[in-house]
Amino acid sequence: MKRCARRAVLAVTAVGIILSLGLATTTVVHAVATSVESDRISPYGTPVTVDGKRMNVMVAGEGPDIVLLPGFGTASPALDFAPLVAELAADHRVTVVEPFGYGLSDGTDTERTTENIVTEIHDAVSALGLERYTLMGHSIAGIYGIDYANRYPDEVTAFVGIDSSVPGQPGMDAEFPTGLLAVLKNLGLVRLVAAVSGDDYGSPAYSEHDREQLSMLSNRNSLSPTYLDEMAHIRRNFADAAGTGFPEGLPLLLFVVANNPSNPGWLQLHEEQAGAVSDGTVVPIDGEHYLHHAHAEEIAAGFRAWSESHLGSGADRR
Repeated sequence: MKRCARRAVLAVTAVGIILSLGLATTTVVHAVATSVESDRISPYGTPVTVDGKRMNVMVAGEGPDIVLLPGFGTASPALDFAPLVAELAADHRVTVVEPFGYGLSDGTDTERTTENIVTEIHDAVSALGLERYTLMGHSIAGIYGIDYANRYPDEVTAFVGIDSSVPGQPGMDAEFPTGLLAVLKNLGLVRLVAAVSGDDYGSPAYSEHDREQLSMLSNRNSLSPTYLDEMAHIRRNFADAAGTGFPEGLPLLLFVVANNPSNPGWLQLHEEQAGAVSDGTVVPIDGEHYLHHAHAEEIAAGFRAWSESHLGSGADRR
């Protein structure tokens, strides 16, 4: 009996030693890789000063203005949206805003409430001198977009959602283990999982260089303090958005995943949102949540056709 107990203790001790050595290795690898990658990230865009910090923006094309906002946690909005920007910039001026904690923008200690995030984005847009524009956003930008459009109605001429979030969608009252996630990142386990699982940029629209840059920026920005603070505020931000909607007179165009197995009522939620304004249109697309990765041409063509009939001439929107 004593011999069995001793063997069990030795086995547990051995496993503990192996795990400790493994974690020590992943921690060191993560620290070294992060340092090396910081020198390999290629600069892009233009920084503007917001609240004393640098917020990165990317501007492309000429024509009526579009301000493009990312979904939560996008490592590099400018690179992520690149295929869609290339399509839209043929006849529009497209400004991709990288909020604090995203892309090449600085992090911030300011709470990641909807109010603060929207204020900061608007400060960046104002710094660029934009006065009238279509607000276009992916995922959680649908929640931020509601607040933005209601606070700056004289500037936003329309909202275009790319599988955008809506108030009342299920599952957004969860509390995330942000402390544990920070520990996992520092131990290098998040980097390890990312290396094994691959990326979401298999479309031919993304070059090998861009995919590499996106991977390095993801390793840097994912689960950063700013990222985790926004994650911690998701529950509150959705709760604050409950019962709200876009201004009744604001034209609304929503590109939506046609079949969302994890949320069978997804399309209906967007149809209800579109039905709450005087000019709302829903366009279902067979695809994944990041519709702009594989359907950039379809989204751009759909927006272009819709804007010609719903927003009038480009001169009226400048």
